[in-house]
This record gives sequence, structure tokens and C-alpha cells, in this order.
Amino acid sequence: MEEPSIEKSMQPSLDAVEEAVRRALSHTVRRPLVVGLCGAQGSGKSTLAAALANRLERAGIATAILSIDDLYRTRSEREELARRVHPLFITRGVPGTHDIALGLHVIEALEQGRDVALPRFDKAHDDRAPPAVWGKAGAATQVLLLEGWCIGARPQDETELASPINRLERDEDPQGLWRGHANAALAGEYQHLFARIDLLILLAAPDFDTVLGWRTEQEHELRRTVPPEAPGIMSDAALARFVEHYERLTRHILTEMPARADLVIALDADRRVRKIMEKS
Repeated sequence: MEEPSIEKSMQPSLDAVEEAVRRALSHTVRRPLVVGLCGAQGSGKSTLAAALANRLERAGIATAILSIDDLYRTRSEREELARRVHPLFITRGVPGTHDIALGLHVIEALEQGRDVALPRFDKAHDDRAPPAVWGKAGAATQVLLLEGWCIGARPQDETELASPINRLERDEDPQGLWRGHANAALAGEYQHLFARIDLLILLAAPDFDTVLGWRTEQEHELRRTVPPEAPGIMSDAALARFVEHYERLTRHILTEMPARADLVIALDADRRVRKIMEKS
């Protein structure tokens, strides 16, 4: 099977990540090796994960991918969270909107040498997909790629939550209840999931403004491929508000994670690699 083509700009990232994974595999006997791949929206982390999985599989290394996007709580669960805690929790994405126990179940099953179903989330219907269409990771899985925008993130200090960071927080979360609950969730059960990561890799955007540009590009591409009335299509104004849900933690990750990630791939605004840094 030939390696699928990827953008030339992504090749250095793919090579660096593969090398780091192979090195980690050679130094551990624990299976699966859990590789955390963190990157802001539009950074190319999902494409990179797919290309890496294909390359490892071709080399005889059984690999599975679990996206944090596939761990979203069901629509009904988020509706309850929105009623009980804050209306902003109806929008999936921030800590508190994921079923962390489900992710831990996948890892624990693989650690015990069992086959396990890989959950899937249907974004078009904003709900968890039925189990009949879930994927599967075999008992012999050697590498689990855990990818997502906040993988490996750590909570902020409570003092950092006091002032709103954007218009969404100022107008819709003036008392800080939403961001406070999300930060508490990140400090709690999310850390149990992230503690299972053996190798943490960060695709680092140059700044948050670039992230908004990347996400806008994605939405414009989507508009060209689906009917205007298709579910989930957003106007530029709606998209800007949506991305504001992620701004606080994205900025925090870009500031805090580079110093502790095992591998940092710094990108420019065109997603070209500026620098690759390994933890010494």
C-alpha cells in the first residue's frame, strides 16, 4: 500500500513525529503507547494523525486513532449541563463537554489486551453516533494516537479566570461560571485521561489570530462542498463567536505547553514548520 499524499509543508512534521514515536516505542514495554497530539483548530493535527497511522501500519505497527472530538457528551447530556450549570455548555468543545470515562475505557481495554470499540461523534447531528458505526481498535494495538485541540492541557490558576478574555465571555459569562466550571473539569477528570499520555506532541500555531484564520479557511472549504442549507454551516460572524469558546484555553496552551511537551512543532501562518524542538 502506498503512502497517501500529504501537503509538502506537512512532511517535516510527519517525519519528526514518526521518529519520536519509534524512539518511544523502543524504550517502553507498555502497550499501547499513548501519543497525545495537541493542536489548535485548523493546525492539521487530524490530517497528521491519519498520515502517521497509515505510515506506522505499513511498517507493521498496529495503530489506532482516538479523537477527543469523538468523546463529546451526547446532545441530551449537554442540554442538561446547560440547564444545570450554564447555557454556553450546549456548545461542544470546552472541558466539561466530553465523556472522559469513555476515553479512559478505551485505553484501559487496550492495556488489558482486549479489542475495544472506538466511539464516533456525528457533528452534522450534534450527537454521538450509534455504536453500529463506531470504529474498532484491536487487542494488538501498539500505538494509540489521542488527538485534539486541548489534549494534554493543564488548568489555569483561578486568578486568571477573573477577567473575560473576549466578547463572548464578557457578554455571556460575566460572572465567570462557564469558564470556571470548564477549568475545574480540566483540573479534575481530564488530568486522569492526560496522565495516560506517554508522548506529548504540540503543533504550535504562531498566535490565536492565526487559529481564527485557519478555522475560517476550513469553513469556507466546507461551504464549497455542501449545500448552503446543510446542518452545521456557519456564517463568518457565527464562526467568530464559535471560536471564542476556545480562545482562552488555546492561548493558555500556546503559552504554557511548549516548555513541557516532548516535541513541539512550531508552525507559521501557512502551516509550514518554523522550528522543531525536543525536550532534552
